[in-house]
Amino acid sequence: MTATLPALSLALLQLPMPEGPIGQALIAVIAIAIVILVGRIVLSIAWKLVLIASVLIGALWLVTTFLG
Repeated sequence: MTATLPALSLALLQLPMPEGPIGQALIAVIAIAIVILVGRIVLSIAWKLVLIASVLIGALWLVTTFLG
């Protein structure tokens, strides 16, 4: 499978660019799908970092409030 993936992507890059409004709409939809996919990956990582930071800051606040 790893040998066919570069060949497939190279074949897709050699296809002619779609022209006209429908072709432009297809390119726009594909670009939006790529942005959403990358955004989901980045946001899943960022969400975990925000949770870790909030727990650490909350624990630090509790320690300084009751022991400080």
